[in-house]
Amino acid sequence: VQLVESGGGLVQPGGSLRLSCAASGFPFSKYTMSWVRQARGKGLEWVSDITSSGGSTYYEDDVKGRFAISRDNAKNTLYLQMNSLKTEDTALYYCAIPRPGATNEYDYWGQGTQVTVSA
Repeated sequence: VQLVESGGGLVQPGGSLRLSCAASGFPFSKYTMSWVRQARGKGLEWVSDITSSGGSTYYEDDVKGRFAISRDNAKNTLYLQMNSLKTEDTALYYCAIPRPGATNEYDYWGQGTQVTVSA
């Protein structure tokens, strides 16, 4: 299993970024996928889930209405469009395969991509 995130960077408050996660080594189209994040000095925080077909999406309350998760199963790629970014969104963002039946537990995740929101 390999998950490679990209697209992070430095952005001003109110700005936008689009994260990507290239997946390989497993049947991507059969798996629910997650975005999670970890701010410096804090624990892992779930951000969003998308079901295998992309038909259902779920968001943590603080990002609802600002972030949009999507996937392209033909390209084995997961996305996170982040709009109206706030300083509190600053974190290392990971795509991950959630553990079935568990809450905030993940079987695999990538190396992460840093998102810094600052004026």
